[in-house]
Amino acid sequence: MLHVSKHFPALLTAAACALSAPQAHAASPPPVLACTVILDAASGKTLLRKGTCDQGVSPASTFKVPLAVMGYDAGVLKDEHSPVWDYKAEFNALKKDQKSVDPTIWEKDSIVWFSRQITRQLGADAFASYVTKFGYGNKDVTGDAGKNNGLTNAWLASSLKISPDEQVQFVRRLLAGTLPASEKAHAMTRAILPVFKSGDSWTVHGKTGSIWLRDKSGAFDKNRPIGWFVGWAESGDRRIVFARLEIGSEETNVPKSFQVRDSLLKDLPELMKQAQQ
Repeated sequence: MLHVSKHFPALLTAAACALSAPQAHAASPPPVLACTVILDAASGKTLLRKGTCDQGVSPASTFKVPLAVMGYDAGVLKDEHSPVWDYKAEFNALKKDQKSVDPTIWEKDSIVWFSRQITRQLGADAFASYVTKFGYGNKDVTGDAGKNNGLTNAWLASSLKISPDEQVQFVRRLLAGTLPASEKAHAMTRAILPVFKSGDSWTVHGKTGSIWLRDKSGAFDKNRPIGWFVGWAESGDRRIVFARLEIGSEETNVPKSFQVRDSLLKDLPELMKQAQQ
């Protein structure tokens, strides 16, 4: 795991130069940035913190967690399976996302067009107000410079950024029901997040997020994939919150977040043993 200082942009440039040199081996190069942070959900005590965890990056689809709270609080979303919205050609979505979607499917399959319909129904003022009230990351929903697209793009490698340290604090507040939103909004959001199993009887509730860093021209740099997995896990009477982030240094054939999610699910039992030492 590579520790990265706060001189993040310069390090990314240096990493890019180093990776352009001929490689002696076919082994995957190390990530540009990586973090795993685990807190006790009740007390907030840090149980494990490895890597660079205070660096803000795009939340990508992990933003569907606070967006669900907003949607339920405002009444745009009703319950786990309502509303159901039909796909429209104007959404210009990937083939796999061209289907009818409800809130549970939205979170499970990470449907971008559904997110954008929620923010459009909220409106720019309410959307910005929620992000500010939640204290979510840097709270910047202005979007790409000069494009006036914050309402639909702020969380997609754009203006909004959040660190792993901030992610776990948000999840703690979601579990505790202390966000400035209704009790129903907290409960429904917790109910629709995908559930996974890990070793040692851990049940994991979490949301992935994948995107890429942008290059100097503003285009996605496919050699710099961002992968998130954020949520909480329970085993017996123990409950923890976690965030794992990795920014890769080469193009991947599958979403980076799937790799990050699967590695966290595999590593969790051992990480908890380390946390107890």
